Amino acid sequence: MLWSLLKVLIFIAIVGLLTLGVGYLTEMQDAAVLTVAGREFVLTPLIAILGALALLISVWVLFKLVGLLIATLRFLNGDETAISRYFDRRSERKGYEALSEGMMALAAGEGRLAIRKAERAEKYLGRPELTKLVVAQGAEMVGDRKLATDTYKALVTDDRTRFVGVRGLMKQKLEDGDTDTALELGKRALVLRPKNEEVQTKLLDLQARSEDWQGARQTLAAALKSGNIPRDMHKRRDAVLALAHAREAMAEGKVAEATREANAANAMAPGLVPAAVMAARLAIADGKPRVATKILKTAWDSTPHPDLAAAFAAIAPDESPSDRLKRFRPLLAKHASDPESKMLEAELHIAAEDFPAARRALGDLAETLPTARSLTIMAAIERGQGAEDRVVRAWLAKAVTASRGPQWICEVDGKAYPEWQPVTDGGFDTLTWKTAPQSEAALAGPAQMLPLIVGALEDQTPGSAAAQEAEIVEDAAPAQAADTATPGDAQPAEAPAEERPTPERA
Repeated sequence: MLWSLLKVLIFIAIVGLLTLGVGYLTEMQDAAVLTVAGREFVLTPLIAILGALALLISVWVLFKLVGLLIATLRFLNGDETAISRYFDRRSERKGYEALSEGMMALAAGEGRLAIRKAERAEKYLGRPELTKLVVAQGAEMVGDRKLATDTYKALVTDDRTRFVGVRGLMKQKLEDGDTDTALELGKRALVLRPKNEEVQTKLLDLQARSEDWQGARQTLAAALKSGNIPRDMHKRRDAVLALAHAREAMAEGKVAEATREANAANAMAPGLVPAAVMAARLAIADGKPRVATKILKTAWDSTPHPDLAAAFAAIAPDESPSDRLKRFRPLLAKHASDPESKMLEAELHIAAEDFPAARRALGDLAETLPTARSLTIMAAIERGQGAEDRVVRAWLAKAVTASRGPQWICEVDGKAYPEWQPVTDGGFDTLTWKTAPQSEAALAGPAQMLPLIVGALEDQTPGSAAAQEAEIVEDAAPAQAADTATPGDAQPAEAPAEERPTPERA
C-alpha cells in the first residue's frame, strides 16, 4: 500500500517537472546555460529534449530495478509475486501433463506407469482429490491392495474426497466378501451422497441380503425420491420387500404382522404370485374364503400359475373332484388357451377319472409344447384308458428328456430355483417365471437310456402296438434337453417296480 502511494507521488512529481521543462523549452531562444557545481553547460533545445528523455528512461529503469528487488525479497519471504505466479503456472502445466499421462496409462492398462505419473502430478499440483484417485485405480489394476486401501483411507480424511474414499473401500470389502463392513460403508456413503444411484443400488442389495427389510425399503424410497427408479419398479420392489418381511414375521409367529405385510405386498403388486398365494392362504386360515378367492382370481388374471391353483384348491380341501372342477371353471375360462390352464383342467378331469375329457382338455399340448408335466399327464391318461404298459412307458421316457417347463429363473445367472425367494445369488428381485433355455449336451445321456427305459420291442410289424411304440421312441430322441436345474412342480411319474425293464430284458 505504501509503495503504491509512493509511486503515485513520484508520477505526479515527474509530470510536474515535465510541465516545467516544457515551459522552459518554449522560452528558450538559441541556447540555455545550465550551471552545476560552478560549471556552466550550454544546452541547445535538442540537447535539452534528449537529456530529459534520458532522465525519464533512467527513472523508469530505476523503478523497475527497485520493483524487481522488492519482488525478489517478497518471493524469498513466501509472498505471492509475479515470480511466484510464473513458477506456479509452470508447475501447474507440468502437473496436468503428468495427470493426463497417468489417466492415459490407466486407459491403456499400465497401472505402474499410472501410479508414477499420478505421484509426479501430486508434487506439482497438490490436488489429492485428482491424483490419489488415479493412484488407487492404478494400484487396484496391478493388484497392490495395500496401496489402494491406504490411498482410499487418505481420501476419507479430506472433506472434498470423503465420498470417493468411502465408495472405494466399500467396493474393496465387497470384493473380499466382507458384506457386513461393506453394508456400513454403504450407509455412510449414502449419507454423503443421498442421490447417488450406484450407492443406492448396492446398498439395497446388501440390505436385502442381510434381511434388513425395513432399511432396504428406506433406501428404495430414497431412490424413488431422487428419481433413479421409475414408480412402477418402486412399487414392485417395495412389494417384494414387504413380502419378505411378511415371511420373516410368519416364521417368528407374528401372524397379524405377516398378514398386514402380505396384504400390502399383494395390493402393491397383484401379479406377484408369491404375495397373492401368501395373502390368500392367510385369509383361508383366518376363515375368509371369499377374500382368498378374490385375491387368487385377480392374480390368475395376470399370470396363470400352478401355485395359484394349489392355493385355490386349498380353499375347499374336502370337496369332491366334480365339485372342484365346477369351482375351477370360472378360473379356467379366463385363460383357456394358456398351457397352464389346459394342464390344470386335464389334471382335474383325471382326478374325476374322466380320461376322455382329460385328453380333450390337454389337446395337442404334448406334441406342440412337450414338457415333463404335459407328457406325464398324457401317460396318466393312457394308463387310465387302459393302454399297454409299453405305451405308458414311452410317454414317461419322453418326459425324461423333455423340458421342465416354466420355473423360477434368475435373470442374472440363469439358474433355476424350486421356490421363489426375494434374494438369489444373482441379486435382489431377479426371479422370473419362465422356461429355462435348453442344453443340447444334457440330452445325450437320457436319450441313450431310452431303450432301457422303454424295453425291447419284439413285434416290429407295421400297425402293431410295438411298432407304434418304436415310432414314439424314435420321436423321443430329438426331444428338448432336460434342464439341469432343480425341477418344477410336475415330475415324470415312475413306472411300477414290477414293470421296470431289467438289463436282461433290454
